[in-house]
Amino acid sequence: MAAIARWCVRHRLVVVLLWLLALGGTAAGATLAGSAYSNDYEAPGTESGRATALLDRGFHGLGGDSDTIVWHTDRGSVRADAVEDRIGGMLDEVAELPGVAAVTSPYDDARGQVSEDGHTAYATVTFDAQSDDIPEAQAKALVDTAKAAATDDLQVELGGSAVALTEAPGGHIAEIVGVAVAAVVLFLAFGSLAASALPIATALVSVGIAYSGIVLLGHLMTVADFAPMLGMLVGLGVGIDYALFIVTRHRRGLKRGRSVAEAAETAVATTGRAVVFAGATVCIALLGMLILRLSFLNGVAIAASLTVLLTVAASVTLLPALLSFIGTKALSRRERRVLAERGPQPELPTGFAARWSAFVERHPKLLGGVAVLVMAVLALPTLSLHLGTSDQGNNPATATTRKAYDLLADGFGPGVNGPLTLVAGLDGADDRVALDQLPAALGATKGVASVSPVTYNSAGDTAVLTVVPDSSPQSKATSELVDRLRDDVIPKAEAGTSLDVLVGGVTASYDDFAGIIVGKLPLFVGVVIALGCLLLLLAFRSLGIPLKAAAMNVAAVAGAFGIVVAIFQWGWGSELLGLGSAGPIEPFLPVIMVSVLFGLSMDYQVFLVSRMYEEWLETGDNRRAVRVGLAETSRVINSAAVIMISVFLAFVLSGDRVIAMFGIALAAAVALDAFILRTLLVPALMHLLGGANWWLPKWLDRVLPRISIEPPECREAADARAKIPVQRVTVPTAEENDDVRDIAG
Repeated sequence: MAAIARWCVRHRLVVVLLWLLALGGTAAGATLAGSAYSNDYEAPGTESGRATALLDRGFHGLGGDSDTIVWHTDRGSVRADAVEDRIGGMLDEVAELPGVAAVTSPYDDARGQVSEDGHTAYATVTFDAQSDDIPEAQAKALVDTAKAAATDDLQVELGGSAVALTEAPGGHIAEIVGVAVAAVVLFLAFGSLAASALPIATALVSVGIAYSGIVLLGHLMTVADFAPMLGMLVGLGVGIDYALFIVTRHRRGLKRGRSVAEAAETAVATTGRAVVFAGATVCIALLGMLILRLSFLNGVAIAASLTVLLTVAASVTLLPALLSFIGTKALSRRERRVLAERGPQPELPTGFAARWSAFVERHPKLLGGVAVLVMAVLALPTLSLHLGTSDQGNNPATATTRKAYDLLADGFGPGVNGPLTLVAGLDGADDRVALDQLPAALGATKGVASVSPVTYNSAGDTAVLTVVPDSSPQSKATSELVDRLRDDVIPKAEAGTSLDVLVGGVTASYDDFAGIIVGKLPLFVGVVIALGCLLLLLAFRSLGIPLKAAAMNVAAVAGAFGIVVAIFQWGWGSELLGLGSAGPIEPFLPVIMVSVLFGLSMDYQVFLVSRMYEEWLETGDNRRAVRVGLAETSRVINSAAVIMISVFLAFVLSGDRVIAMFGIALAAAVALDAFILRTLLVPALMHLLGGANWWLPKWLDRVLPRISIEPPECREAADARAKIPVQRVTVPTAEENDDVRDIAG
C-alpha cells in the first residue's frame, strides 16, 4: 500500500488525468449506448414463470404492455352523450399514437368496463412493446392526450407500467442534497475547505464512473432500473466515508510534523489497508446474492460491487494524489499557525470522546444492557414482515397512477388492479371439456369477484382466462387465493385429464419470487456471515471479534428492518414523507438490504477494532486498547455516520418508493450501528470479556494465512513483547482510580 501511495504522490498529475479520462470515457459511452434496464421478476421454474412462457408461445403479440385510462364523473353517467363523445374522440386520438397497438373502449360493446353506478369507466391501451422498451416520449404522449379530455366535471387518470415512466423521478435533487450536507459536516470536522472537498471529489469521480458503467452493464445482463440509484446511494456513502478516514489519518501525520508526501503515504499504508479490507467485505456481502441464481439480483449485485470497488480504488490512488496537490492546506489556518509556532504536538484524545470512552469502561454492564434493550425493541416489527406486491396503490396520493388505481378500486373492486391470469395447455377434447367447466368452479370459489370467458388461440392448444379477486393485489387474501386455486380448485378440474392449468399474474409472480428468496435466505445469510467472519478472523487473529461482529451485524439488520416495516408496511409517516400509502415490502428488498447492511456494518467494525487491535499489539492491555481505540475513533466514526446517514436519507427525496426504502433502511442501520452498537455495545462487551477478545488457539494461528491490516511497527512491538517474560502487575480499575482521586481531593 505504501508503494502505491508513493507512486500516486510522485505522479499525481498522471493519476488525476487518468481518473478524469476514465470518467469522461465511460460517460460518453453510456450516453451513446443509452440505458437498457429490465425489471424481470420472473423466476425460472416457477408456476408463474411457466404461465408467462406458455402465454407467449400460444398467443403471439399478446405480450405488449397494457395500460388503462380511467374517467370518472360525480354528476350524471359516463354513458351520457357528452361524455361519450368527448372520451370517444380522445380514445380515437390515442389509437393513432406511435407505439399503440390497440385500444379497447367500453363504448364499443358491453365489456364490463363501466361501473355499476355508471360514474366510472376505463379503456385498455395496449402498446406494441413491454414497458422496458417503450420510450418515455410515447408514454408522455399518451398521458398528455388523455389528460386533455378532462374537464371540471370529468376526471381523467391513467395507470400502468408505461404511464409510470412519466412519473419517474427526474434530476438529481437527492444526490445534491446528500452531498451538500456531507460537505457541511466535513467542513465542521476539518475546518479546512480544501480538506473537506477532497472526500466529496473522490467519491463523485468514482461514483460517476460506476454509474456510467452500470448503464453499459445493462446491455450485457439483466440490470434493474433502480440499480444505478442504489449504486450511487451506496457509493456516495462509502466513498465519502473511506476518503474521510484516510484524510483524517493524513491530517494527523501533518500535525506530527511529517511532510505532505510522508503523511499521505502513511495514511494509505495504515488506514488505506482498513479501507481496502472494509471494501472487500462490502463486495463479498453484495456478491453473496449470486448464490441465489436469480438474474434480476445478479445485475444488482455486480452493479453495486462495481461501485464499491471503484470507490476503494479512488480512495487509495486518486485521494493521495489530490492530497499532495493541496499540501498543508489539509489543515485549517489555525492548525497551520499552531504547528508553525509550537511545532509537532502529541494528539491525545480529549473532549467528549475521551469522557465517553472512560464512561463505557466504568459501566459496561449497565450500558450494554440498555443497548440490547433498545435494539430488541426496534427489531420487534421485523416479526410481522410481509413480502408482497408494492403496486401503484402505494404511490403518492398526488400521482395519476395512484388516482387511477383508487378510481378502479372504488368503481370495480380492488381486485381489478391485479387480476390473475390462468393459462392452460390443451391436448384433446377431454381437456377442452374440463376447461369449459372451470369458470363455474372458479366463480364459486371464495375470494373470486369475477371470471372472464375462456379464450382459445388459433391452434386450439392454448387457452387463457382472467380471474379478478375481491381483494387488492398486495393483500394477503389474494396470495391465499392463489394458493387455494393451485392446491384445491384447479387440481379438481384437471383430475382424469391431461389438462395443465397454470396460475400467473402480478400477485402470483411476486409470491413465487418471494417464495424462492425466502427459501434461500438462510443459506444466503449463512454464507455472508461465514465469509465476513473468516475475513475478520484472518485480520484480527481472534475468534471473539468475528463472532461479536456477526451478532452486531444481525442486530443492525433486524433493527433497520423493524424501522422499514413500521414506516412502509404499517404506514407510520409514509404519506407524510411523500412515500405513498402503507403496503408490503418488496420481495427482493431483504436480500439486497442484508447484503448492503452486512457490508456497511462490517466497515465500522473494521475501523473501530483495527485501532483497538493496534493498541493491543503494542501494549497487551485490553482495557487500554478498548479505551484508546474508542476514544480515538469514535469522533471520526460518528462524523462518518452523520455523513452516510445524510446521504442515505436524502434519497427519500428521489420520489421512488424502492429507493426510499433503501435510503431509510441504510440510514437506520448506520445510525444504530454507529451510535449504539459500535460505540456502546461493542466496547462494553469487549471490556467484559477482557483478554478473551483476542484469544485464538495456537494451532489455528499457525495454519491461518496472515492478512496484515495493522502497521508493521505494531506487529514488531507484539513480537518483541512476546519474547519478554511476563510479570504480573496489578492494574487498578477505573473505579479504584476514581476512589483514589476522591480521597486525594
